[in-house]
Amino acid sequence: MHYLNLGTTGLKVSKLCLGCMTYGSPTWRDWVLDEAGSRPFIKQALDAGINFFDTADMYSLGAGEQVLGKALLDYVPRDEAVIATKVFHPMGDKPNARGLSRKHILASIDGSLQRLGTDYVDLYIIHRFDPETPIEETLEALDTVVRSGKARYIGASSMHAWQFMRMLGLQKQHGLAQFVSMQNHYNLIYREEEREMLPLCREMGIAVTPWSPLARGLLAGTRKAPTVRAASDAPAQVWYDHHAEEDAIVAAVEQVAARRGVPPAHVALAWVASRDGVTSPIIGASKPRHLEDAIAALELVLDADDIACLEQPYRARPVAGHD
Repeated sequence: MHYLNLGTTGLKVSKLCLGCMTYGSPTWRDWVLDEAGSRPFIKQALDAGINFFDTADMYSLGAGEQVLGKALLDYVPRDEAVIATKVFHPMGDKPNARGLSRKHILASIDGSLQRLGTDYVDLYIIHRFDPETPIEETLEALDTVVRSGKARYIGASSMHAWQFMRMLGLQKQHGLAQFVSMQNHYNLIYREEEREMLPLCREMGIAVTPWSPLARGLLAGTRKAPTVRAASDAPAQVWYDHHAEEDAIVAAVEQVAARRGVPPAHVALAWVASRDGVTSPIIGASKPRHLEDAIAALELVLDADDIACLEQPYRARPVAGHD
């Protein structure tokens, strides 16, 4: 396993991050694995050298954090794992159980720490931009979280580049803890991040940890046959609308995979992982081969002809994944 600094920090993270939305409670989503079904994947990731794990308070409404925290603390000393969790999405039906207000952030970090079974997280991420809360309030609350020792670093997730730049500017202006990472939607089917967000992150030394690098399995060829998750994945049905351009991209991935003698998942993930500025793609796993494929993809070096074939079919598309 390769390890990189998370942006300009001294924190070393594996070249792959295990995304843990799949682990928690099937009462939240039919396709989620319970604790017994989840633990083997967390152990498999650790055994492969993955030290970076991403979850969120809203995954299984807290059960995801409980499952991850318990497994990690059973398997390795706390300081060997890099744990990221996120705040923003509703955790109940009350008006203050959501968003990025000071009230919700400070309550949420305490709830996440309790569920994870630790006194700090390595990376605390705002899951989305909150237009209903003053930016200064959010940034000051996050600074409080860092200064209290409850988070070592802070990060952000999908938003417009101007929003992220404004937040970074205010953090610097007021001497507040600064974002060190951006977790954004990025894959061969959705490349709009290349226009502004990725150049901004490279310029500012921000780590990029893309989510959905395989476009919810579309680029791996796993959505040709209906699955429980595919049938209930409403966001993906909006983000990936099966236009001709998407079919052409999937065909290009299959063409390169056939030429290189590897599964399509290797090709699609190798492309994301090799992009300038990308630190650690977030991969999910619900079958042992998912992790095996992801790790193998890190060793695949695409040549110029491969990259040209993969990138040629892309056409501009509407922004997706900021909601």
